[in-house]
Amino acid sequence: MRRRTPIFVSAGLVGALALTGCGQAGQGGSTTADGRTQLTMWTHSAGNEAELAVYEQIISDFNDSQEQYEVVHESFPQGAYNDAIVAAAASGDLPCLLDLDGPIMPNWAWAGYLQPLGLPTEITDSLLPTAVGVWDDEIYSAGYWDAALAIFARESVLTENGIRIPTVDEPWTQDEFGEALAALKAAGYETPIDIGAEDTGEWWPYAYSPFLQSFGGDLIDRSTMLTADGALNGTDAVAWGEWFASLFADGYADAGGTIGNQEFVDDEVALSYTGVWNAVAALDAVGDDLLILPPPDLGQGPKIGGGSWQWAISSACNDADGAREYLEFSFQDKYLTEFADKQIVIPATEGAAAASEYFSEDGALRPFVEFSQQYAVLRPETPAYAVISTTFETAAKDIMNGADVTETLNRAVTEIDANIASNDGYGF
Repeated sequence: MRRRTPIFVSAGLVGALALTGCGQAGQGGSTTADGRTQLTMWTHSAGNEAELAVYEQIISDFNDSQEQYEVVHESFPQGAYNDAIVAAAASGDLPCLLDLDGPIMPNWAWAGYLQPLGLPTEITDSLLPTAVGVWDDEIYSAGYWDAALAIFARESVLTENGIRIPTVDEPWTQDEFGEALAALKAAGYETPIDIGAEDTGEWWPYAYSPFLQSFGGDLIDRSTMLTADGALNGTDAVAWGEWFASLFADGYADAGGTIGNQEFVDDEVALSYTGVWNAVAALDAVGDDLLILPPPDLGQGPKIGGGSWQWAISSACNDADGAREYLEFSFQDKYLTEFADKQIVIPATEGAAAASEYFSEDGALRPFVEFSQQYAVLRPETPAYAVISTTFETAAKDIMNGADVTETLNRAVTEIDANIASNDGYGF
C-alpha cells in the first residue's frame, strides 16, 4: 500500500517541532518509579482554564483509582494543535491519547494515525450520534459533548413587529424567514441578522453548509463520497447560493461585524445565528426576553452542523488497553455534566444532560439539546473533508461578494473532485 500523506501537513511546523522537542511526549509505555505504565495524552486546550480543570480532575481521579497506569498530559494552543499532531506523526512520536475535531478524524484514520477506539457499545450507544466518529464502518473517536447553533431573538422585538415565534414543530419557512427579516429592517434594524460572516475557517462550512442541506444540496454526494457533482452544483445548491447572496445584497446580513454575539447583546441586530457557547452571555444580558429559536426550514427541514472535539487512540500507542481503560473511566456522566456546565456545550448523554444546570429538561439552554437531537448533520465523513471545507469557504465568500453562483459552485466541484481523484478516491 502506498504511503498516505495527510492534507494537513505543515512543513515549517514539522521542522520547528523537531528543533524544539515539542513533539516528544511519546507513545506511552514508559514506567514510573512506582512501576506504573505511563499513558501520554495531548489536548488542544492550552489557555482554556475551565476545560483543563475538568481534564485534570478526570486524570487525577483515574490515576488514584488504580495502580497500573498513570496518565500524563500536555496541552497545545488550538491554533497550532493540528499541525503538532501531523508533525508528531511524521516523526513517529504521537501520544497514546489525543483529542481531535470530529471532521478531521477520517483523514487521520485514513492516514494511519489512529486505531479503532474499541470502547464498549454501552458507552458509544449512549452518546449523541454526532459525538461518535466513524470511518470505514468502525468507530475511531468519541466525545463528551457536542455544540449546536440557533437563532437568538428578543421576544419583545418579534411580538412588537408581528412576527410569529417559531418552534421545533413549526419552524419558520423560507418565506416566513424572509418576511421576518424585511419587517425587522423596516423597523429600523439596519442589519436585521448577524450570521457571523466576519468569521473565517471552519465556521463557514459548519454554519452555512446546513443551509445548503436544508435546500436539498450538500457538500458531496454521500452515496459514494467520490464526487461533489450534483450535490454542490445542482439545482438545489444553486438555489441555496442565490438565497445566500440575497441576504447580503438585500442588506439583511453583512460581514462587517465583530466575531461573537456582541451586536445582538447591544441590540444592534434583532437576530443572531450563533452557537451555544454564546448563550449564557446572551441570557445574562437579555434575561427572560431571550428566545432560542430553530433555524429556518428552507425546504428539506431545518439543519445544523454536528460533530465537535472527540477522543481517539493513536496507532502508535504501546498500551491501547490502558488508553481504553482511561477513556471508559472518563465517560462517566458526572464528568460530561461538568464539561457541559463549565464549557457551555451539550452533554453527549441523556444522563449527563439531566444533571446539568443548563441542559436538563427545565434548563434555560434545553432547546440546544433538542436542536442537536433533531437537526444535526455531520460534515462528510471522508478524508477529503479538509479540501471540501476550504473550497466551500472560498466559494461561499465569493458568492457573498457577488460572484456568479453557478460558475462558482462548478469551480468548487472541480477542485473537490480533482483532490478525490488524485487520492484514488480515499478508499471509497
